[in-house]
Amino acid sequence: MAKMLQRAAPWSPSRKDEPLIRTLGHEDTLELCELAALDPVANVFIAAHLLAAGSAAPTPSGAEVLGAFDGEGRLAGACWLGANIVPVGMAPEHATAFARVIRAADRRFASIFGPAEPTLGIYNALGGRRAREVRDVQPLMAIEGGPSVRPDPLVRITALEDFDAVAPACVAMFEEEVGYSPVAGGSDNYYRRVRQLIQQGHSMARFGDDGSVLFKAELGAVSSAASQVQGVWVSPAHRGMGLSHGGMAAVVAFAQRLAPIVTLYVNDYNHRAKACYERVGFERVGTFATVLF
Repeated sequence: MAKMLQRAAPWSPSRKDEPLIRTLGHEDTLELCELAALDPVANVFIAAHLLAAGSAAPTPSGAEVLGAFDGEGRLAGACWLGANIVPVGMAPEHATAFARVIRAADRRFASIFGPAEPTLGIYNALGGRRAREVRDVQPLMAIEGGPSVRPDPLVRITALEDFDAVAPACVAMFEEEVGYSPVAGGSDNYYRRVRQLIQQGHSMARFGDDGSVLFKAELGAVSSAASQVQGVWVSPAHRGMGLSHGGMAAVVAFAQRLAPIVTLYVNDYNHRAKACYERVGFERVGTFATVLF
């Protein structure tokens, strides 16, 4: 969770080439929407937040959006600052200025993720923040149009009565992907998020005859232009059977009912996952990075 001690204080540039940075308010909502729309795939996280909240103002939980303004007062870049740090339309050369404000805000955060250059730029400029892992090359992939393989007809949108089967699969995926259990320090927050995704219709799975999850995935962010797939997982006992191809095709079909573009990012070393996504019809459109703390 974000450390909610104080808002990020405005920072005035000391050089002409550095932007003025301040916390955005409701009056900045339209300009932030326009910035996010310049790259709807890379900026789906903030676009989804704006769609749900309807405002760029700080949230009740303490998250806020920092904005960088040029000499003419126009929004030139932004950064989500909450439990995670997410650059939005940020020029790499502005990463140091954002890092100064983030450091002064004295918050705790779990990760930095987004387009690789500004993400790694913020991390390097923060200094003193030792990362648990730096994933510096994560292909950003997208598909617009139908999947190139047949969707698995047994994959469906989950319901709350599926929670007892879906939750353990989500925990198992997280442990494999991140390296520790998301419920080690208490399960309430994580399970609340799993329930929220189910209630939103953003959780999809194929179930076995015994009711266990064989394949699953979620839509972690949904805007009017794009949705971002996360949490793709196949039960270890059923890997190598091709479930991921039809499963991902079904996820694409479901997601495109909500937004025309479906996107995801994947670790560069995960060759099997990349091959699956490419077979389904995803194409690489950029590079993300993630820094885990």
